[in-house]
Amino acid sequence: MNRAMIAGAVLVLSTITAGAQETKEWKWSGQLGSGRTVYLHNVNGEVRFEQGPGTTVAVRAEKRWRRGTPEEVRIEARQSGDGNGDIVICALRGARATCDERGYHGNNSRRGWNNRDDVSVFFVVTIPAGAKVDASTVNGGLIIDGTTGDIKATTVNGRVDARSLGGGVAATTVNGSITVRTSAGTVEGLDYKTVNGSITLELPANTDATLDLSTVNGRISTDFPITLDGAINPRRVHAKIGAGGPTIRASTVNGSIRLRKL
Repeated sequence: MNRAMIAGAVLVLSTITAGAQETKEWKWSGQLGSGRTVYLHNVNGEVRFEQGPGTTVAVRAEKRWRRGTPEEVRIEARQSGDGNGDIVICALRGARATCDERGYHGNNSRRGWNNRDDVSVFFVVTIPAGAKVDASTVNGGLIIDGTTGDIKATTVNGRVDARSLGGGVAATTVNGSITVRTSAGTVEGLDYKTVNGSITLELPANTDATLDLSTVNGRISTDFPITLDGAINPRRVHAKIGAGGPTIRASTVNGSIRLRKL
């Protein structure tokens, strides 16, 4: 990758003390080419994406802490190509930590986030219409609101809440709920997984899809008339909605699955 733009040095715009909590703000912006992807990898903190006008990706990040070593957490943004390639945004802890399109890695230090160090980074990212999103965090929610490109959202401890106006959505968490609303006319290979949480999918009334839904401790409900493939099972559904089509997979262990009609 030709990393034409690198913001390795944190740009601190303000420091605020609010009670016992302190914050520092960081900003970055760059142009994104058509059909490109914005990758964001965080460890501790919520991530929010919104769609904006033009071709600019605008990032606002805020470090928040009450105790710990915020100076060990650095925020980077870089772009491939000649200023219009994919963009990678990361919150990194420790000198050995690195990240790229594939994710966060390379930190061999054992001094990561812990109970005595509560430094978190809250991201708000504005992206152009049609931009793809591939976002991950460990401790924090992922909120993606009103975008039109494909979305991939992954967290461990947090909810995923995505509202797409055009693209497909894939979402995974372990401890948290998943809520997805898509007004896309077609669905393509959608996959939703959680362990401890519910899954709510809101789809257009004219959706044609094949369903593969499962829960262990919960219920499955749908607003759509469905054509079952196999026996009736309240916790496992293989079925079609409409004329059938690409498969929508949703699975949870402790939670319910709901399909709602827009």
